[in-house]
Formats: sequence, C-alpha cells, structure tokens
Amino acid sequence: MRDSDGRVAVTVQRTAGGEPARDAAGIYREVQRSPAFREVRRRYRRFAFPVTVAFLGWYLAYVLAAIAAPETMARPVAGALNVAMVAGLAQFATAFLLTWAYARHARLHRDPAARELRWAVAVKTLQGDARSQRRAITAGPARDARAVRGPGELR
Repeated sequence: MRDSDGRVAVTVQRTAGGEPARDAAGIYREVQRSPAFREVRRRYRRFAFPVTVAFLGWYLAYVLAAIAAPETMARPVAGALNVAMVAGLAQFATAFLLTWAYARHARLHRDPAARELRWAVAVKTLQGDARSQRRAITAGPARDARAVRGPGELR
C-alpha cells in the first residue's frame, strides 16, 4: 500500500536490461496487482454495491406497491397529486441525490488515491526512461535526438 515514508508503493515490471516494460498491458497488470489499486477498487465497491442494492430495493418496493396496493397508491395527497405520483417523483429525487453522493464520494475518497497511484506509476516509468537515456548517451553517439534531450525537450 504505502512505503514507510507515506508514498504509494508501485513496482513497475522491468525487462532483463532493467528498463521498464514498454507494453501497456504489462504495466496495467502490474498496477492492477498493486495494493494501492486494490484499495481504490475496494473503496468503489464499498460505496457502489450497497447503494445500488438500496436503490433497486426502493424501486422494486415502488413497483410492488403499485401492483399489490393500487387503492393506497391512488389515495390523494394534495389536490390531483396522489401517493403514486409522490413516490414516483421521489424516485427521481433519489436518483439525483445518489448521483451527487457518488460524485462526492469519488472526489473525496477515490480520486486522490487514484491520482496518487497514477503519479507513482508515471514517476517509476519516467525514472526508467531517464536511466535508459543516460545509458544511450554514455554508450556512444546517439542516433535518435530523443536519447540526447530530456523528456519534454523535443523540438
């Protein structure tokens, strides 16, 4: 999960020469195996599954009430507004409320951890790129301009 200094621990798979694996699938598999990624997924599941079950239960209760107790659902609440209409509008309100709660939960609990994981992978990958660039420079004349210049210094 985290190193002793609090940073996210991610290991990027390396080739026999010590360079990071270049195929995206290999990098993704490494990230997927990391404890930090599993923590992000766990946070998602702990929120999404119970909320989904609760909302589907609420929707099913509405449908069953309409089938089993039509006279109760037809009872007027205010003017032409009856119980069924109020419950139907409450379905919409619940959907909007859950959308807001999901976005808030993601922003507060998952996005920071996912950003930190993404940053850790980028740093590990760039460190491997810097090592391979240093080897290319010290090995002899560079055939590719990218081996001489640092990342982000391409013209």
